[in-house]
Amino acid sequence: MRSGKTLFMIEVAIFTALALLLDIFPGLQFKIWAMGGSISLAMIPIFIVAFRWGLKGGLVSGFLWGLLQVAAGTAYILHPVQGIIEYGLAFTVLGFAGVFASKIQQAVKDGKVKVYLSYIAFGILLGSTLRFIAHYFAGIVFFESAIEGQPVWIYSLVYNGSYMLPSYIICTVLVFFLFHKQPRTLLRTA
Repeated sequence: MRSGKTLFMIEVAIFTALALLLDIFPGLQFKIWAMGGSISLAMIPIFIVAFRWGLKGGLVSGFLWGLLQVAAGTAYILHPVQGIIEYGLAFTVLGFAGVFASKIQQAVKDGKVKVYLSYIAFGILLGSTLRFIAHYFAGIVFFESAIEGQPVWIYSLVYNGSYMLPSYIICTVLVFFLFHKQPRTLLRTA
């Protein structure tokens, strides 16, 4: 039992650090906005943890990624509540992709490729949508004066959608490719 907990902690730590590296390493992201928001591969490690370890692993890894962004100084925080929503909540909810972990793992064991790829797509969509919602509402509340004359809900929709939608698509394609080629990596050994 102890080796399972150790493996869990090691994987969460490694994949969370990888998410941060993918998020800050030049050339691995495409910055859209000066105040944050970039198209990147950084959500992929969080989804991998979520699909391997379930809800707990995904939520912990996402939460730690948000904290690491604050600690690394890459977070754009105007107000403490905005910081909590955009770095505590928004990155944590990516881990909700893990609600499909058991179904994905069972489909892998049964050799049902379309089934596990479908659940992976649902998981990535769920996590990405929840992250978008957190950023969207934070944008409405805390960035209302960003552009004069434009309704804040439109501004937040365009701002957050402009990087979240492409990130979702890229992450889905790459996670499909990763697990289609090596589906057994979705299974834990401990």
